[in-house]
Amino acid sequence: MTELDARGVATGTGDRSRPRAVLPALCITQITSWGIVYYAFPVLNPAITADTGWPTGATTAAFSAALLISAFAGIRVGRIIDRRGPRTVMTTGSVLGVASVLIVAAAPNLPMFFSGWLLAGFAMAATFYQPAFAALTRWWAPDHVRALTVVTLAGGLASTVFAPLTAALADLMSWRMTYAVLALVLALVTVPAHALALKAPWPKAPPAPVHASDSATVARSRPFWMLAIALTLSAFAVYAVVIALVPLFLERGYSTSQAAWALGLGGAGQTLGRTLYATLARRTRVTARTTTLIAFGGMTTAALSLVPGPYALLIALSVAGGMVRGNLTLLQATAITDRWGTTHYGQLSGLLAAPATTAACLAALRAASP
Repeated sequence: MTELDARGVATGTGDRSRPRAVLPALCITQITSWGIVYYAFPVLNPAITADTGWPTGATTAAFSAALLISAFAGIRVGRIIDRRGPRTVMTTGSVLGVASVLIVAAAPNLPMFFSGWLLAGFAMAATFYQPAFAALTRWWAPDHVRALTVVTLAGGLASTVFAPLTAALADLMSWRMTYAVLALVLALVTVPAHALALKAPWPKAPPAPVHASDSATVARSRPFWMLAIALTLSAFAVYAVVIALVPLFLERGYSTSQAAWALGLGGAGQTLGRTLYATLARRTRVTARTTTLIAFGGMTTAALSLVPGPYALLIALSVAGGMVRGNLTLLQATAITDRWGTTHYGQLSGLLAAPATTAACLAALRAASP
């Protein structure tokens, strides 16, 4: 049974504390950070290019550069969290996120627009799933899968909440003012939440299992890089959908609002898919579920590219693709602990995520090309 100490902190196994504020705070900040820093862009990009005359390929390249920065900055972020905990990293990342969105909103030219997105890359590395996963894996182990599922269930709602909200704001004001309003929301929600909710003592890393290798040996091993390659190729396929979905719907004659709802319902699909992951994990071996989810990811991407309509069918495919993405997120979140334990989770998770995030960056560029 879970016990509470004198500070009202739920205690886990041994001396591992589970501060009660962390999980709800991370749920809220993941919805907000992903919704504003990531999902607002595919909704606003058509308005950005129409207003400024900047090429779609150039604006998408700026966004992709942010993903690339986040991929490699995330390795360092993971090492810092392993040693010191998530509070300083995630609070600083939230401040950077607000600054980056404001720079993007005010950018008078493409170089400044790129600068805003490069800064956003560091914010992504410090606030998105990887640092949240590292925090929950340390505080919640050995029951971390439950906590990871909860936070990703919430995070899956980011596009559901913010894609339609962004589209509604863009109908009322310019894309610059829309980003300014979203930056205010980001500041009011994420900065205090990370600063106040993540201040609990950081537990020491558990001892590595007797059979386990050190992090450097794992990172150089064939199983690690084969897994990284598989997740990278999968990320290229499934995340092209996120960037290309709004332009795809516009090209097929649907409105921006209809396209935003398709993107948002895909996020709802992510949440639905994640509710099924625990059952999938109990009934399948890790290799079988990895292979199955990657295959379904490719199939849903191909279907969206080939099926012309009707709208209801495209919505169904968007939801199905979201369900696969949701499961793949949890698959990646648990890949390290399923195979190599939790001792060096932050660093190894960052290394595993870097090539997959790079693939998402390339997918965005490819999706924007003619």
